[in-house]
This record gives sequence, structure tokens and C-alpha cells, in this order.
Amino acid sequence: MHRMTEPASNPIPLEIEPRDVHARLGSDEEFLLLDCRTPAEHELARIEPSVLIPLQEMSIRTEELEPWRDRSIIVYCHHGSRSLIITRLLRHLGFADVRSMHGGIDRWSNEIDDTVPLY
Repeated sequence: MHRMTEPASNPIPLEIEPRDVHARLGSDEEFLLLDCRTPAEHELARIEPSVLIPLQEMSIRTEELEPWRDRSIIVYCHHGSRSLIITRLLRHLGFADVRSMHGGIDRWSNEIDDTVPLY
């Protein structure tokens, strides 16, 4: 089985803390918040403003992210596993500034915004 690896020269950490995402949302910094969960999960609970591209659709929808190739993308899922897969995939494809939100929306709900439902 082939494992994707990112270039060793990428100084950007793979993960970002929910509090840092929250701070970015409150700033003028432009970035894409990418939800890689299922449509049902996105409907149930989400962080706005986020764009939904489910993990299962990423291979056929990657071109939608081209405008963000040289810009910041933060990916989240339920607990952080799927978003790490997407983060590694996008870095492998040359998107340098991609990070996974550590702990996913579950941690976001617990630490940042308790109005976002836990599931």
C-alpha cells in the first residue's frame, strides 16, 4: 500500500487548533474553511462559513479548490481523521497551506461554540 507523504520542506504544521481557527474567523484574514464530512453531517452541524466537499467526492471535485492552490485552506470533519486525509492529499497535490482542524467539529462544539450540536 502506498502512503502519501508531504514534502519534507513544508514548514506549515498539519494541524491547527480550534481556537486559532476561531481567531482567524474573527479577523480579516482570507481562507477557505472546508468541511469534508457527509451532507447529512453538514446539515446537522457546521461552522460558517464553510464549503462542503465530502471526503468521498474529493477526487472528482479537487478542481473546485484550484483558486485556493496558493492560499490558506483549513479542513475539518467530525473528530479530525478525515480532515487529516484531505490535508495530506491536498498537500501531495501541491496545495502548500492546508491544515486540519485538530479534534474536528466535536472539539469546536466543546471549546468554541456550544450552539453547534454535538453528535
